[in-house]
Amino acid sequence: MSVVPRSLFARNVLLLVALVAVSQVCALAVLLHFIQTPRIERAAATFASYIETLDGVLRSAPPGAMQLDVRRELPAAASVRPDASRLRFYQTYQRETFIESLRHHLPADMPVRWQSADTSDDGQQRLWIRIHVSGEPRWMALPVPEAAHDDGLATALLLSLALGALAVATAYLIQRHLNRPLEHLADAARRVSAGDDPGTLPTNGPTEIAQVSDAFNRMTSALAEAEATRALMLAGISHDIRTPMTKLRLAMTMSAVPSKDAAFAASAEGYLEQIDGILQQFMDYAGSGAKETPIVGDLNALIANLAADFAGLGHEFALSLGDIRTFAFRPISMMRMLMNLMQNAVLYGVQGLEVRTWTDASANAACIVIADRGKGLGTHDPESLKQPFKRGGGEGQPKGTGLGLAIVERIARLHGGTFDLRAREGGGVEATIVLPIRASTGETQG
Repeated sequence: MSVVPRSLFARNVLLLVALVAVSQVCALAVLLHFIQTPRIERAAATFASYIETLDGVLRSAPPGAMQLDVRRELPAAASVRPDASRLRFYQTYQRETFIESLRHHLPADMPVRWQSADTSDDGQQRLWIRIHVSGEPRWMALPVPEAAHDDGLATALLLSLALGALAVATAYLIQRHLNRPLEHLADAARRVSAGDDPGTLPTNGPTEIAQVSDAFNRMTSALAEAEATRALMLAGISHDIRTPMTKLRLAMTMSAVPSKDAAFAASAEGYLEQIDGILQQFMDYAGSGAKETPIVGDLNALIANLAADFAGLGHEFALSLGDIRTFAFRPISMMRMLMNLMQNAVLYGVQGLEVRTWTDASANAACIVIADRGKGLGTHDPESLKQPFKRGGGEGQPKGTGLGLAIVERIARLHGGTFDLRAREGGGVEATIVLPIRASTGETQG
């Protein structure tokens, strides 16, 4: 499982946060190494020279000449290194750097020890240094006030963090501004895939986004022109083919063929009907209801009416219709989709015909299953059968164009849904359609 977010927005924000954090750490490292450390070392060197001078004066002074607070023995609480604190890491760093530098500049017979505030009598931090009073080694305590460590770095760090947070917030707003036209582009692409008019995208944003929007507008314009050309061509084909077919039927009716050769007349009429059906299927596949306006309807009522029509033809479907509230769909396209699946069940399944519906509350979708107890899919891939001109019928099966399931797939996608074909448990085939429920016609189907 990748820890990197998938969205460009989240990735950019995460990258900006990381860059700000790295820049702050680098700035702190530069500050400590090139500014603070040399300052502390210079202060330690100066302090060491003062201590050596004082040691030289006290070493030669007669006993009792100077009254100093010195001790023969070092307090047990004094230690070589200061106590480390993660919360006050900079103070710890200052102390350790100062003491190490002080030891470096003082002679070996003048060791340095540290005593924390919680172990001293007066609650004050102390720096213990061994000096020589009248030639005798003594420990001298130098109180170190807490204020000596406060040089404003904590305030500087807080200000730096605040500036970093401001930079991240600014980057967030900039990325949101850049993402908005991308969201509009994605929404327009979904509308195009659903067969709707996406409108014209604005091209007044950043140059790169404007170029993408302009290219998308040109693409949708070209698609609309191609769709208009296709519709005109299909209308012309339908008219040009059906006109001579009608004349041929009329000529056969008026001729002496039906009375002399009824079998030939019936066969010719059957071929004409088959040609007309194939032509209609091509028209249905090319159109698939993309320009049909969705209206609120009762899906269960539509299924019940279709089942009644099939029952009148001698094909009974067992209905198990669940509770599905009315929602917006394209009624003619929906009827065509359901009829194609029910006709397939009748032609290829023959028995065990069944239609089930229910509502998937978690996905807010209407589910439809049309099933049969026929020979099943056999060795055919269900996905390949949904492609145009792919047929699953074997020897002795009904003939067709192979566009029925392709039309179902296209209409399901037009409604923003899915279409699945799989083998039914116990034999046969199940066709499952899942359609998102829209409350009104004003909502985009996509």
